[in-house]
Amino acid sequence: MRWVGRIALVVFVGVIAVIAVALIRTLTYRAPGEVATNDVRVVAAVPVDVDAAARRLSGAIQIQTVSHQDAADDQPGEWDRLAGYLQGAYPAAHAALSREVVGRHTLIYTWKGSDPSLAPIVLMAHQDVVPVTPGTEGEWRHPPFAGEIAEGAVWGRGAIDDKGSLITLFEGVEALAKSGFRPKRTVILVSGEDEEVRGSGARAAAARLAQRGVKAQFVLDEGLAEIADNPVTGGKLAMVGTAEKGYATLVVTAKAPGGHSSAPPADGGGVVTLSRAVAAIASHGFPMDFKGPGAAMLQQVAPHASFPVRMAVANPWLFKPLLIRALGATPAGAALLHTTIAPTMLKGSPKENVLPQDATAWINYRIAPGDTSAAVMARAKAATAGMPVTLTWVAQPVEPSPVSSTASSGWKLIAAVAGKVTGAPVAPSLVTAGTDSRYLQTVAQDVYRFEPVNLSLHDVEMIHGTNEHLSLDNLRQAVEFYQRLIATAAG
Repeated sequence: MRWVGRIALVVFVGVIAVIAVALIRTLTYRAPGEVATNDVRVVAAVPVDVDAAARRLSGAIQIQTVSHQDAADDQPGEWDRLAGYLQGAYPAAHAALSREVVGRHTLIYTWKGSDPSLAPIVLMAHQDVVPVTPGTEGEWRHPPFAGEIAEGAVWGRGAIDDKGSLITLFEGVEALAKSGFRPKRTVILVSGEDEEVRGSGARAAAARLAQRGVKAQFVLDEGLAEIADNPVTGGKLAMVGTAEKGYATLVVTAKAPGGHSSAPPADGGGVVTLSRAVAAIASHGFPMDFKGPGAAMLQQVAPHASFPVRMAVANPWLFKPLLIRALGATPAGAALLHTTIAPTMLKGSPKENVLPQDATAWINYRIAPGDTSAAVMARAKAATAGMPVTLTWVAQPVEPSPVSSTASSGWKLIAAVAGKVTGAPVAPSLVTAGTDSRYLQTVAQDVYRFEPVNLSLHDVEMIHGTNEHLSLDNLRQAVEFYQRLIATAAG
């Protein structure tokens, strides 16, 4: 039985070796971008008049630039009011920057730099807001379009998404212009008109800038933010989106003979066929994987996390399944690791005692970088093979964006300023929703998505929801961020 002892010894030595390697990798682990911002000297901020900025944000919220799914329900005059309001509220900015309108109401401002050899930067914030759900107005602590300043915050629809960004961006530009700042690098502001529904304004702006041959150092839009209680460390974390998911909606239709519900067919009819098809598609989901911007976020923040988290991230060869299981334990975490499938709408018969002649379902996909709409369609067709259903797209899918660099000069600038202003670790991550910035990929290779406000995980629920508000502390922080980013990047 001497060989049994030898095998046990080999196994024991192997286990010790694995543990030793894992510990060494953990103790020597450094985040991929840990030293990326060391060579960036962040310019100091110009003093911020928070009360005045709050009053100007209040005025912008009172202008109801609400984008509806049906554009016929919009009030075009409100966009004209907002454009005029910006001109009156920020005279120094409008004296320093040229202004043009593309599309219907999209604004492009250009602050010409003194050195044309430097690639410009593009900063974005959209003008439109989502509607308030009818019947919920009474649930707001302050009326949704009153722009009331109360409880240390400015309240109303758009306070965060995205008039908060628009106003604080202009506050930063106004303060710099008044201080006599003159950029070496050209600064371009793009404010889309319909980010919440169609994005046609951003497409028009991208076409205009591309026509001029603009190749920007980077583009920065909304998308992610500083989270006060991120679940990895429990503390602050400034997350900058380096990519965003694609968007597609699949229509699944089951044709059927119809008829009276008193004599249903043996197979249950179109509704049953449809339900089987939807269940098959939903159960054949895309596998989660620890890669891309979602994984990069955990890799960047690991040095600030607990020892077990740091060990797992430092040793994916050993702990990858555990990482996927842990990060994918919540819907928000899982969304970072794969393409998601969400059945959202159903249509059958117009009456409860009538069998439908066609039953229809809509399934919304958020497509992860690395996947494509073609792969989505192929998987859905494979899941429903042999079923009497048809699959079509509602509209042309939007493919996921490319992943922007975390080693570029643009990333270093944004990360350095974000870290200085927020006092939080900065990490790349994935935007699981969509922004206007997706259309600016023709203008810049690197497109980033970050709104410089501090939110708790609970606070995030108010975006597109009830009681949206921007605290005065966040207002100050956002103005300071845009000021310092422009002065550092373009000074």
